[in-house]
Amino acid sequence: MENIVPGEAAMTSDQITKTLQHHLYWTTVDDLDYMYVKYARIWIPDSEVVWKSAELVKDYKPGDKVLHLQLEDGKDLAYSLDPKKKELPPLRNPDILVGENDLTALSYLHEPAVLHNLKVRFIDSKLIYTYCGIVLVAINPYEQLPIYGEDIINAYSGQNMGDMDPHIFAVAEEAYKQMARDERNQSIIVSGESGAGKTVSAKYAMRYFATVSGSASEANVEEKVLASNPIMESIGNAKTTRNDNSSRFGKYIEIGFDKRYRITGANMRTYLLEKSRVVFQAEEERNYHIFYQLCASAALPEFKTLRLGNADYFHYTKLGGSPVIDGIDDAKEMTNTRRACTLLGIVDSCQMGIFQILAAILHLGNVVFTSKDADSCIIQPKHEPLNIFCDLMGVEYDQMAHWLCHRKLATATETYIKPISKLQAINARDALAKHIYANLFNWIVDHVNKALHSPIKQHSFIGVLDIYGFETFEINSFEQFCINYANEKLQQQFNMHVFKLEQEEYMREQIPWTLIDFYDNQPCINLIEAKLGILDLLDEECKMPKGSDNSWAQKLYNTHLNKTALFEKPRLSNKAFIIQHFADKVEYQCDGFLEKNKDTVYEEQIKVLKSSKFKMLSELFQEEKDTSPTSATPSGRTPLSRAAVKPAKSKVGQTNKEHKKTVGHQFRNSLHLLMETLNATTPHYVRCIKPNDFKFPFMFDEKRTVQQLRACGVLETIRISAAGFPSRWTYQEFFSRYRVLMKQKDVLSDRKQTCKNVLEKLILDKDKYQFGKTKIFFRAGQVAYLEKIRADKLRAACIRIQKTIRGWLMRKKYLRMRKAAITVQRYVRGYQARCLATFLRRTKAATIIQKFQRMYVARKRYHRIQAATVALQSYLRGYIARKKYRKMLREHKATIIQKHVRGWLTRKRYHRTLRAIVYLQCCCRRMIAKRELKKLKIEARSVEHYKKLNVGMENKIMQLQRKIDEQSRDSKSVLEKLTTLEAAYNSETEKLRNDVERLRMSEEEAKNATNRVLTLQDEITKLRKELHQTQTEKKTIEEQADIYKQKTDQLVVELKEQNTLLKKEKDELNRRIQDQAKEITEVMEKRLLEETKQLDLDLNSERQRYQNLLQEFSRLEERYDDLKDEMKLMVNISKPGHKRRDSTHSNESEYTYSSDITESEEPQMRTEEPSEKKAPLDMSLFLKLQKRVTELEQEKQSLQDELDRKEEQALRFKTQEEERPQMRGAELEYESLKRQELESENKKLKNELNELRKALMEKSSPDTTAPGAPAYRVLLDQMTSVSEELEVRKEEVLILRSQLMSQKEAIPPKDDKNTMTDSSILLEDVQKMKDKGEIAQAYIGLKETNRSSLQDYHTLNEDGELWLVYEGLKQANRLLESQLQSQKRSHDNELEALRGEIQSLKEENNRQQQLLAQNLQLPPEARIEASLQHEITRLTNENLDLMEQLEKQDKTVRKLKKQLKVFAKKIDELEVGQMENISPGQIIDEPIHPVNIPRKEKDFQGMLEYKKEDEPKLIKNLILDLKPRGVAVNLIPGLPAYILFMCVRHADYLNDDQKVRSLLTSTINGIKKILKKRGDDFETVSFWLSNTCRFLHCLKQYSGEEGFMKHNTSRQNEHCLTNFDLAEYRQVLSDLAIQIYQQLVRVLENILQPMIVSGMLEHETIQGVSGVKPTGLRKRTSSIADEGTYTLDSIIRQLNTFHSIMCQHGMDPELIKQVVKQMFYIIGAVTLNNLLLRKDMCSWSKGMQIRYNVSQLEEWLRDKNLMTSGAKETLEPLIQAAQLLQVKKKTDEDAEAICCMCNALTTAQIVKVLNLYTPVNEFEERVSVSFIRTIQMRMRDRKDSPQLLMDAKHIFPVTFPFNPSSLALETIQIPASLGLGFITRV
Repeated sequence: MENIVPGEAAMTSDQITKTLQHHLYWTTVDDLDYMYVKYARIWIPDSEVVWKSAELVKDYKPGDKVLHLQLEDGKDLAYSLDPKKKELPPLRNPDILVGENDLTALSYLHEPAVLHNLKVRFIDSKLIYTYCGIVLVAINPYEQLPIYGEDIINAYSGQNMGDMDPHIFAVAEEAYKQMARDERNQSIIVSGESGAGKTVSAKYAMRYFATVSGSASEANVEEKVLASNPIMESIGNAKTTRNDNSSRFGKYIEIGFDKRYRITGANMRTYLLEKSRVVFQAEEERNYHIFYQLCASAALPEFKTLRLGNADYFHYTKLGGSPVIDGIDDAKEMTNTRRACTLLGIVDSCQMGIFQILAAILHLGNVVFTSKDADSCIIQPKHEPLNIFCDLMGVEYDQMAHWLCHRKLATATETYIKPISKLQAINARDALAKHIYANLFNWIVDHVNKALHSPIKQHSFIGVLDIYGFETFEINSFEQFCINYANEKLQQQFNMHVFKLEQEEYMREQIPWTLIDFYDNQPCINLIEAKLGILDLLDEECKMPKGSDNSWAQKLYNTHLNKTALFEKPRLSNKAFIIQHFADKVEYQCDGFLEKNKDTVYEEQIKVLKSSKFKMLSELFQEEKDTSPTSATPSGRTPLSRAAVKPAKSKVGQTNKEHKKTVGHQFRNSLHLLMETLNATTPHYVRCIKPNDFKFPFMFDEKRTVQQLRACGVLETIRISAAGFPSRWTYQEFFSRYRVLMKQKDVLSDRKQTCKNVLEKLILDKDKYQFGKTKIFFRAGQVAYLEKIRADKLRAACIRIQKTIRGWLMRKKYLRMRKAAITVQRYVRGYQARCLATFLRRTKAATIIQKFQRMYVARKRYHRIQAATVALQSYLRGYIARKKYRKMLREHKATIIQKHVRGWLTRKRYHRTLRAIVYLQCCCRRMIAKRELKKLKIEARSVEHYKKLNVGMENKIMQLQRKIDEQSRDSKSVLEKLTTLEAAYNSETEKLRNDVERLRMSEEEAKNATNRVLTLQDEITKLRKELHQTQTEKKTIEEQADIYKQKTDQLVVELKEQNTLLKKEKDELNRRIQDQAKEITEVMEKRLLEETKQLDLDLNSERQRYQNLLQEFSRLEERYDDLKDEMKLMVNISKPGHKRRDSTHSNESEYTYSSDITESEEPQMRTEEPSEKKAPLDMSLFLKLQKRVTELEQEKQSLQDELDRKEEQALRFKTQEEERPQMRGAELEYESLKRQELESENKKLKNELNELRKALMEKSSPDTTAPGAPAYRVLLDQMTSVSEELEVRKEEVLILRSQLMSQKEAIPPKDDKNTMTDSSILLEDVQKMKDKGEIAQAYIGLKETNRSSLQDYHTLNEDGELWLVYEGLKQANRLLESQLQSQKRSHDNELEALRGEIQSLKEENNRQQQLLAQNLQLPPEARIEASLQHEITRLTNENLDLMEQLEKQDKTVRKLKKQLKVFAKKIDELEVGQMENISPGQIIDEPIHPVNIPRKEKDFQGMLEYKKEDEPKLIKNLILDLKPRGVAVNLIPGLPAYILFMCVRHADYLNDDQKVRSLLTSTINGIKKILKKRGDDFETVSFWLSNTCRFLHCLKQYSGEEGFMKHNTSRQNEHCLTNFDLAEYRQVLSDLAIQIYQQLVRVLENILQPMIVSGMLEHETIQGVSGVKPTGLRKRTSSIADEGTYTLDSIIRQLNTFHSIMCQHGMDPELIKQVVKQMFYIIGAVTLNNLLLRKDMCSWSKGMQIRYNVSQLEEWLRDKNLMTSGAKETLEPLIQAAQLLQVKKKTDEDAEAICCMCNALTTAQIVKVLNLYTPVNEFEERVSVSFIRTIQMRMRDRKDSPQLLMDAKHIFPVTFPFNPSSLALETIQIPASLGLGFITRV
């Protein structure tokens, strides 16, 4: 394997021709000379593309030496023929046959046809698999393709090999099917070059087996089989120049199966591991993957002790120079390897041991030797790599260092140690590394086999052989020799098998045949393995002491040269030889043959390793010692790579036989064992082809491909087929295809005879065909000849049709042109006449217009002159008048000015005189006043003087005093006078002051007038100036006004235009706004619709998930039942006396969904409600409790009365009681029990009230309903008053009781018969009612019965006053209580309503404000959207609130109704029981009240009564033994469901929860049991699905829930369940119905599956539309089942059967629609999946057939009124695929149309259909690659699933809409045939 260079020298045309002549790849064509005519296409050799297509431009005539050809590029070529060989170039197949699935279907079978067909499929159609007879040719695409998913596996599972497109899964299915049918072991032989994809193909084959068969045990063997691949790839695969993951060993994996054909285990054999790769790699190659994985994971903590580093650090991993593979993470691969090891049971310690040995090998490669001299070497002391190696391997450093540099030689007499040279030491080191790795490889393989081994006995197996293909390189050595030797053996076996199958086919068809000559490579095999063969001479040379490669080569030359034609010697070499293999000549270099064959390692080194402390290492070499090479290992594997260890000393009789076995000998033995295994099995062949050496995806190199085709035996298969009758047609296929060549009179009823008659006319040479039993066999080229005749016939017909149609079209065109010419003439003449008339009219009109125009101009001129004259006159007269007016105005204004000036001057003079007068008066008065003052001062001074002089004169003073008094009196009088005068003076002064003021004002006015005159003058001056300015401004303004007017007019015009534009823009904006509003509305509607759809999808997905879980639960439950049955069976076997329980009771615990669960949960829910909800719920609970207190109080009173009456009655028999004291004790016990019951009830109510009060007081809430609020105070007050009232009532009861007791003692006992019961009956009742609850119920039931004897209470005292008082008090209390409650309720309701409204208004106000604030910030569009969203949210919230309120009300009503019904029922039952206990005499004498009658006599209530012990019998007769056919035909639909429900009703009526639970559980288990027993019968499954749904609907219809009672009659509402809520059981029954539905789908799928492909695809519903193409050897005879052919009518008949059965069983119409939808989905999915996997079905005519078939199915839906079921929509992908087959596929417009049309198909499906599209006739065209790429480009943005196939196993989620029954239960009659006589009607 050294210096491997890929490829081969370019072949010339002569070499190709020689190869073809040697192998005879096509038969002689002398008898096909007539086919070489003009336009015939042929193949000619070419040095670049091997074969080139050309077309004859001239007919060939026998004897011509040159063929005149035209190449595809338009060049002409004269092709010379060899006159000696007389061979013409091979003919090319018609285009219709190109791209066939099977190469043997080609009419011309030869190499160019095979190569071209493979290229077309690989490049154009992207198909990598092709059949060649029994061989599957697989071309490596170098790209991951989505064709290996589980959906593809399911599609190929169960299919015949020829029915689907070629695939590795088809080969695997064929092997699996033949193993199961023929009970014969199978083998799949996968071969090919390195890099061709052998390992991947073998891996996918094993995955198929693991997926299809499953595991026979719980050990998941199939996972272990698949997990072995990563391990073997890591230790046995490496990167080469041709392949990144090349297997460097061969392996044969046997996958074992049990009798049920499930995987039990596996076993692996390996062949010829390439050990040399451990120590050497060529350029751009790598060592084994495991070494690089270790280096990449060196940083892991557990690998620290291995002291690893980068791959470039180690000698053994850096030789190739390419340590990294693109796209591969070695660290991640290491994780996968370790995970696989763990899965296979290799524990972590063993894994670390493996990694330790591998790391030691790497370190060993880094050991460096130093030369001492030419013949010796040493290792440096403490050499680190060797030190690490010794530490890891647990050996001594000195020993290993010594024996790496020395060897022990033994002679006859002595043994001595000899040093070795450096080169020898390096070789010895490498040999040791290879030996360790080979032993480790074998150890891992052994442990893998142990992990795959299973204790279950193996019944059969399928072997997968992954072995190297034929190899030839520049330098070929021992490895290539062994590989090619193995391929010679395999090719011989392949040739024999193909020949055998070919001859068997002829014998089966009973046609005469002659022995076909085929290439036998036995001489080549003898040359290699026979006595004195190459291997024999090699082993002999290895035994020679001085044997060498040169001496062995000379022996080969002497033995075989010139004696065997297959052996040659190269001209320029004496160390090489050439062998003529079946594929090619190969030159082998002799260098290294002996060394590789001996595989020598020094024994001393092995001994050092055996003495290791490392236990695992010693195990490796211990196994080597114990294993015998002649026998297989326990796992069945023969070791191939055992090394011959040289002994230290040879002793006679002690020679180790193991060491005598050379590698070649071992390989020959293992190869013989492999061939024996293969010959004992039925082989299946997979030939892997490498399309190019550059690993480019979908690149086809013709040279490399044709080289591999020759080497792998594909062309040999073609040659064997071509030597006989390669083309085979069934009679029906031939008739369908070549019906066009027959005349009507030739068509007979016998198809076989018709075909014979036609063939005798078409092909005169009878040797060209043979008639078999079922097929017609043709020689090579005959099908092409028939196709040519057919094409000529069709072409002639087309020409005739074209001729007729073209003549008709031309005549039609001529008539149309003539009619058009006449029409044009008519219109032209009319046009000319109209033009003349128009001219005359225009001339007359012009004259009139001129007249009126001239008149108008003259009149206009006159009016203009007249207007100018009048204007001048008016302006002149106005000027004169204005001038006169201004003069008069000036004179008048001057007069006024004079008047005002003169008056002003006069007033001014008067005021000046007046001021002078006033001034003079003031001066005079001031002078007089000064004089008077002076006098007064003088008088004052004189008095003071007198006072000083006459101080002591008192008398005088007195006198003076008197005088003063007098004077004072005088002064007073004077003062009064002065006062009066002063007042007069003041008034006068005031008058004067007023006058002065008036004068001053007048003076002011005068001054103002004077000032005003001055200002007026100023103003006049100013006004004159302003007038002048105004006049000038006026002129300016007028000028500006004119300019402005002009501008304004212009602006108005512009504004008008702008206004018009704005109006337009406004209209446009309005339109846009409307459009946007519409768009927004549409978007919102669309979004709402999408959200609705998404919600529906989410709901369906959730429902699907739930139903899938339910299906998985059902499967696990069945598995559990099976295991339980197996356990019971084992127990029965081990314990003969043990009897098995009935399965009805075995699963009872699984479905004990009784009503006690709901009853136990209800109190819990009730206690949780107050804590979860706020105060309103507490108030409602309080009201309920208050009402309950009132009811219990009334019941207590009635019970007390009844007790007193009983005591009274007991006193009447006092004498009898004394005789029987025991009776009295019982009565007292009875009374005490009653009192205790009443007291406990009272205490319980008190406790509840106290707890409620405490809870209300402890709660804190900010609402108005919080504690302390008025509402709560009212409630607490009411509670307190009720409690007080209770206490008062208790006291009254005690008082009344004492009075009654006193009255009773006074009443004497009566001996009459008016008592209700005697003491004996009372005693019996007490003894029977042991339960306290029964006693309480009994007393509750007595209250209505004892009302009839109320008149007895009137005699409690003499005048009845006590009774009247008691009745009045009771009525008053009731009245007050009812009023109080009504007022409280109304107040609470109003309060709650107001609070709710306030709260809602607050919330609404807040929301509106928030919304308004948000909207103001948003743009208009977003504002509209936000408002719509808010409105939607608001409506949704309101709806939710209303729904919650409705649910609460419904729940409350249901609970109250149920309680009422329970109480009424208990009362009725106790009344009935009491009436039964009354003696006949008492019944006669005692009056009975009508209320005591519980029901009408002879009235059926729709219930069925049965005994508990009859329940198993009921289930057995009604479910297990019932025949659906009889019930469906003779009885009403759903009768078992009605009967079961009526039994449930009676159990509910009896309030027997155990009976209800037991009946429902037994029913469910019985249905499951019958479905498990007869689950494959459609009628049984349909029948019980219908009855289960009906039973479920009955439980809903009569549940008492308002939503289910809308469609009930009043009588049906009376039949509702009264005691139990069976909602839990409804869910269980719904789950059971889902399981039955899924089982029904599986049953109908199993029935329809075989019909679909045959009826929808293969059968020609429209005869003659599609012609069948040649099929070749696609279908193996062993694969074709002997079953009838199904048609579309078969499918429709089956659909009718399904529909009629479901209708007979009374299945709900909605459920029938869902079943039909599921059936149509299965039909569409299976049909489409087969269409996508069958190239022969993708044609135009097949699309028409499919559309016709779909239309028939739609017609069936219309006939059954099922168009609304959604079934038609499930066929949409199939319809679009059929349309895709029929539409045009050329232009971009076609691509756009396809993208728009195929919205139900994924991109992968569309591309697949286009790639598979195959023309049936020559007139059709293939789809171009560019068109497919256009489709891909257009659809690249489409987000769809990459999955190719539809999920045919998908089940739509099922729903069971409520469907009430109008059937009255009381009218149902039970037929005697059901055997239910033990059931009675109630």
